Amino acid sequence: MAEEEMADTKKAERLEQLSIVVAATDGIHVLTPAGEIDHHTGDALSQALDLTGRPRPRVVVDLHQVTFMDSSGINVLIAAHRALTEAGGWLRLARPTGAVMRTLQLVGLDTVIECHETLHQALTN
Repeated sequence: MAEEEMADTKKAERLEQLSIVVAATDGIHVLTPAGEIDHHTGDALSQALDLTGRPRPRVVVDLHQVTFMDSSGINVLIAAHRALTEAGGWLRLARPTGAVMRTLQLVGLDTVIECHETLHQALTN
């Protein structure tokens, strides 16, 4: 019984590592993830980014509360960028933390997906 409780606790902790707030501003979907984006939480971000059923989906991911992102997060952003662009929309990133920005720059994603220092810039440029 104790092992089952421990397994449930570990699963709950893993799921709580990322929360995502979704809002809309002038027809632009703003996703604000908080926590870590990794192989345990990437699916949640991927699902939140799946707006391809809408005409010309425009999305900003506000990264100011993301404390860590690994290659799983990079892959989610690349796939979303591709899908949204193919649907006639776009994906922009706003306010990445220093650690996340280093990851984006290391793999060159900041040259593929627009990165902005402020949310306002991401929404208006």
